[in-house]
Amino acid sequence: MTRITIELPDCLANQLGADADEMARRVLEAVVLEGYRSQRLSRGEVGQLLGLSWQQVEEFLASHGVPYHYAMDDLDEDRGNLKKALGPP
Repeated sequence: MTRITIELPDCLANQLGADADEMARRVLEAVVLEGYRSQRLSRGEVGQLLGLSWQQVEEFLASHGVPYHYAMDDLDEDRGNLKKALGPP
């Protein structure tokens, strides 16, 4: 695991109004959000990094106004997988 240390001036830390653990969580969430927005992280990785269930990931991303990354290629792949799983009609 990589550990990153961030130094904040006391006045800024006080302005944010959070203890060290809460600030660390906020920073982690901000990094994870940016990772997902830039498509460097998947939804599964978001959940893993933040310790969230699938449903909690959905709620977390929605609460931050992050759009769902789902392209037509994804839809085509899902349809193909569904056809394979269900077999012929």
